Amino acid sequence: MKTIKLVLVLIVFTLNYTQAQEKENQSTIKNNDTMKTYVIERNIPGAGKLTAEQLKGISQTSCSVLKEMGSKIEWQHSYVTGDKVYCVYKAENIKLIEEHAKKGGFPANSVSEVKSVISPATAEL
Repeated sequence: MKTIKLVLVLIVFTLNYTQAQEKENQSTIKNNDTMKTYVIERNIPGAGKLTAEQLKGISQTSCSVLKEMGSKIEWQHSYVTGDKVYCVYKAENIKLIEEHAKKGGFPANSVSEVKSVISPATAEL
C-alpha cells in the first residue's frame, strides 16, 4: 500500500513539474517574441588583459543585476578585445540596457539595435 501511495505521489509531482516547465517555456517564447537584440560597446581599457577571475567577477555582477531586473532583459554573450567589450543582449527596449549598465557599474558607450544578421550563408540565398 505504501508503494502505491509513493508511486501516486511521484506521478502527481511529475505532472505538476511538467506543467510548470511548459508554462515557463511558453513564457520564454513570448518574451523572445517581444525582445529585440542589442549590441553594446563598452570601452574598458585593458579589457583583453583581465584575468579569468576578474572576468568571472564581472560576469557574476552582471548576472546578479539581470536576476534583479527580471525576464525582460537577457545577456547572450560578450566578445572581449584589447580595450573594449562587445556584449549581445536581448531586451524589450534600450532603456533596460541602459538601466543594467548603470546598476552594474558598466560603461555602455554605444548601444545599437540589431536589424539583421548576415553570414556567409547569406551570400548563397
